[in-house]
Amino acid sequence: MSNPVNRTGMIGLGAMGFQMARHMRGKGFDVAGFDVDAAAMERAKSQGITTCDSAAAVGARAEVVVIMVATGQQVEEVIAGGLLGRLAPGSVICIASSVEPELCQRMAALAQEKNIGVVDTPVVLGQEAADNGSLVIYTGGEEKWVERARPALECFGRVLHLGALGSGQIAKTINNMLLWACMVANFECLSFAKKLGVDVPRLVPALMEGSGANWSLSRWGRSTGKWAEKDMDVALDMAQAAKMPMPLAGLVDQLVKTINQEKMKALLS
Repeated sequence: MSNPVNRTGMIGLGAMGFQMARHMRGKGFDVAGFDVDAAAMERAKSQGITTCDSAAAVGARAEVVVIMVATGQQVEEVIAGGLLGRLAPGSVICIASSVEPELCQRMAALAQEKNIGVVDTPVVLGQEAADNGSLVIYTGGEEKWVERARPALECFGRVLHLGALGSGQIAKTINNMLLWACMVANFECLSFAKKLGVDVPRLVPALMEGSGANWSLSRWGRSTGKWAEKDMDVALDMAQAAKMPMPLAGLVDQLVKTINQEKMKALLS
């Protein structure tokens, strides 16, 4: 396992996964990729990424595989449904999708039998950071597997190793809870300001100079809030399992269902 990794894989070549694969290819890695969408595969091929006919086939060509698919069920189907059978011992699976920590732990138990590592590597800071390779990668897992995967992961962001497997997913969930709480607070406050006749496009940069400044506000009108409802569902499921009352999170969960990008942009008009 001391030999350096030079063959990587990306399963899920959507908006985020494509950019992560592109950055790995740009840093000199031999990258194999798979996506169920033919257009995504063609776009990846145009960037020098070797496209494969299945997720399992990516495993035959890679030592570190990053998974960036939409749901936990898809993650499990990819790993247990063929990827593990094609990876060589000493390989590492990086679960970049936002999923429950328990799923990562179940997959790691399966992989351990084959001397394959699993680390959780969810990312934050959104599409712009994916595009320019400046994501923050919350990472959980054994040190040896994290270090094995680190050179590939650092192609598209900063690796913050937070502890045992599942720590990265927990950090991502907490990050997103704070993000969506800020978003609904921003929406309510900016709606109030507009009702009172304030010029909101002038107000937003002024607020960014004050103590109420936050990341969501800095990107107002550009951030989509696309995954807010899913993220809050995951957070509340985790809270219920932990028997932890989360009244503010419950309210945020209800409010994010009423906000979309069009409504956020409308406040700036």
